[in-house]
Amino acid sequence: MSSTVSLLNRIFTSAALLGIISFSPATAQDNGVKFTSSDKKMEQAFVWAKSMALHYKGNATDPVGPWYESALPPRDAFCMRDVSHQSIGAEVLGLKEENRNMLTLFVNNISASKNWCSYWEINKSGKPAPEDYRNDHEFWYNLPANFDVLNASWRLYLWTGDKYYINNPAFVHFQKKTVNDYINAWVLSADSILTRAAHPNAPVPFNESDSFHRCRGLPSYSEGVPNLKTGADLVAALYRGLLTYAAILTEKGRLKEAAVYTHKAEKYRQQLDAQWWDEKDKLYYTYYSNDGHFGKDEGEAFLLWFDALKYNARVTQTLTHLSSKTWNVENTSYLPLIFYNKGSWDKARDYIMYLSNETTARREYPEVSFGVIEGIVQGLMGITPDARTHSISTIYKTEHVGVATISNLPLLNTLINVTHLDTHQSALTNCGKQQLKWKAMFYGGYHHAYANNKATIVRQETDSQGKIISFIEIIVKPGQQVKVSVK
Repeated sequence: MSSTVSLLNRIFTSAALLGIISFSPATAQDNGVKFTSSDKKMEQAFVWAKSMALHYKGNATDPVGPWYESALPPRDAFCMRDVSHQSIGAEVLGLKEENRNMLTLFVNNISASKNWCSYWEINKSGKPAPEDYRNDHEFWYNLPANFDVLNASWRLYLWTGDKYYINNPAFVHFQKKTVNDYINAWVLSADSILTRAAHPNAPVPFNESDSFHRCRGLPSYSEGVPNLKTGADLVAALYRGLLTYAAILTEKGRLKEAAVYTHKAEKYRQQLDAQWWDEKDKLYYTYYSNDGHFGKDEGEAFLLWFDALKYNARVTQTLTHLSSKTWNVENTSYLPLIFYNKGSWDKARDYIMYLSNETTARREYPEVSFGVIEGIVQGLMGITPDARTHSISTIYKTEHVGVATISNLPLLNTLINVTHLDTHQSALTNCGKQQLKWKAMFYGGYHHAYANNKATIVRQETDSQGKIISFIEIIVKPGQQVKVSVK
C-alpha cells in the first residue's frame, strides 16, 4: 500500500478496539451458504467469518457498482491483491456480481500510459483511490498484481463456469498485454529479472522521497524492503500468471501457443529453485537487492500461494519456517488454505482459530474473514469445482473423527450440499437443474467403494505430497443425493 498505510492501520485498529467499527452476527444476512460441524469451534469461526465478510459488502447503488471492501476499511475501496485473494471466498458467500464488476474494472483500466498497469486500488466512487494514485505517471503499484488478477479470473472461471472471465474482450486484452507488453515494459523476462533497473519506468525528474515515484512498479508485495530489485513473490507470480495463460489457451484449443507459455513459466520456477534457495539455512530468499545481494523478509507465503515450489522437502521447510513466526494478518490470512493444501491440516485449523479469535489484532481486516471462509470450504472440506469438465471434487482434510456439512454452496451455476460423515464417507446433494460429475476422494488405499450402497469401481492416485487417494467418479443428477463410502 502507500506510505499512509501505517497511520491508517493505527486509526482502524484503534477504532475497532473502541467499538466504533462493530457488528454482530445477527446483523449479517442469515441466508446463503451454511457450515455445520461436530467441531463447534470451527463452526463458530465460519459464522463469525461469514458475518464479518458480508459486513463488507458495498452498496450496489454506489457509483462504482457492486463491490466489497478489500483494502484498508477507512478507504471504502478494493485493491488488486486483496480482491484476487478474497474472490473465491466472496463467490462462496454469493458475491457473484461484486466479483464480476471489480475484476472487470481492473482489467478495463490497464493502459499504455501506465505501462500496462491498472489502478492498484479503486474506491466506491469508481475512481482510482487517491491514497495510491495522482496521475498516470505518479502512482503506487505492486508488479505481482497483474498476474494475481489473471490467476484470480481463471480460478473464478473454474469455480463458476462463467466464460466471461476468460472470453470477454476486456479480459482477453488484459491477458495478452500482461503476458507480453507488461513483462517487456517492466523488464521482467526470466533472463533479466535479476539484472533489471530498479525503476525502469520512473517519472522524470525522479524523486526518490516520493512514494508515487519510488513505488511506481514495486517489484514485490513486500513493501518495507529498501533497495529492492526483485521479490521472490514476483517471480512466483510470473510463473503462475504464465501457466494460467497457458491453461486459458489450452481451454480454447490453442495448444501450440499454450506450450510456449508453459515453457516460459517453467523458466521462472527453475530460477526459484536454482538461484533463490539458501542451502545453508534451508530456506528461500525472498528478495534480491540493487547491490546484488539476496535477503530474507516476508513473502514466503506467496511462493506457496502461487504453487511455485516443486520439491516437497523445500515445501516442508518453508511451511515450518512460516509456522515458526507471527506474521501480519494480511499474510496470515493466506495460510489456512496453504497449509490445508500442503498437508498440514492441524496447523491450518490452528490458523483459522487464530484469525477468528476476538483477541487477534486487526482480525477485522477484510482479507481475514474471506480467507477463513475459503480455508474451510476449499481447505477443510476439499471442495474444488472444475468448469472444464463440469465436475466437483471433494476430500475431507482432517486428523479428527467428526462430521462437517456445507449447504447452499454456489458453484458451476448451481447449488450443492456436501457432508463428510467421517474420513471414509461423504454425501453430495445436487440442488440445481443440471447434472454434475462428482469425484469423491478419500485419503488412503481403499479397495472397495459404494455409491448409495451399490458397489462401484474405486481408483487411486497420489497428491502432491505423495499421499495415496482413493476415489470414484459418479454422475449426480438434478435433485439427487449420492452417498459414497470406501472400505
